[in-house]
Amino acid sequence: MINTPDRRKTDSIKWGVFGEDVLPLWIADMDFTSPPEVIEALKKRVEHGVFGYGLDSLTLKDLLVERMDQRYRWKISRDDILFIPGVISGFNVVSQAVVKPGQSILIQTPVYPPFFTVPQNAGAHSVFNEIKLNTDGKYGIDLDAFEKSFAADTRCFMLCNPHNPIGRVYTQEELSGMAEVCLRHGVVICSDEIHCDLVYSGHHHLPIASIDPEIAAHTVTLMAPSKTFNIPGLACSVLICTNPEIRQKIEYSRRGLLGWVNIMGMTAAEAAYRNGGAWLEEVLKLLESNRDFLSDYLKKEHPANKNGQTRSDIPGLAGLP
Repeated sequence: MINTPDRRKTDSIKWGVFGEDVLPLWIADMDFTSPPEVIEALKKRVEHGVFGYGLDSLTLKDLLVERMDQRYRWKISRDDILFIPGVISGFNVVSQAVVKPGQSILIQTPVYPPFFTVPQNAGAHSVFNEIKLNTDGKYGIDLDAFEKSFAADTRCFMLCNPHNPIGRVYTQEELSGMAEVCLRHGVVICSDEIHCDLVYSGHHHLPIASIDPEIAAHTVTLMAPSKTFNIPGLACSVLICTNPEIRQKIEYSRRGLLGWVNIMGMTAAEAAYRNGGAWLEEVLKLLESNRDFLSDYLKKEHPANKNGQTRSDIPGLAGLP
């Protein structure tokens, strides 16, 4: 059973920034209570009564190794995993580890706002590739335009897959094509895959690093239980990098800039990944039914926009991952 408690006056960013006459749809933060197994695991940890500095959880690392293998047939090891407070801080640390000041970072647009400040934070500059809106109302990758977007000094490509906000779950063909271009140009791929578990029926997420070991050697993957299980306030995310040289550079920056992930975040992450599957299945069904309700309503009440597209053809409504 999914519960939706009142979150006003609970120090919630989502519900506290605007007045009570505003319905806040501006931040990726679900209003469902987290899985019962997560809540119970946190209670047990609190009852221990000591909240000292924590080691990285090897149990959680082993769980992630198993999860990547089972879900994606992606073979990784404990050593490939670093814990970080958040994906946004993660892709900032990655960019600063692999890009020198004055070089460039490739960003695909449209994309959610934190991407745009990454080059500035790294002392780099931005180059852009616009994701193509096709005549059928769906977004796709134009590989020729993608490659032409690279500058001579581009050293990092920031991928968002599944893509926020267009809602695309990229195909293996699209991911392979972009990866091949990056390999030819000697560019590191920083892949934000935080929404990898929130994929609707008929679609399957594929980590770009799982396609081929050579691609993996040039890729840093960022995932998290935060969006999936509604625990972003516990600040625990996952960085996967199979390239020891790149990982060492990131590790050096991580400790100095981000510090350690707290023990409550790791406790929640382990409980979510181990026991939250049934809860997630129920949530996905509810989210998909909400999407279908909105799509059907718009088709009925607003059958066409000025370009003649039905609203259900617009990515982000019927086209969400």
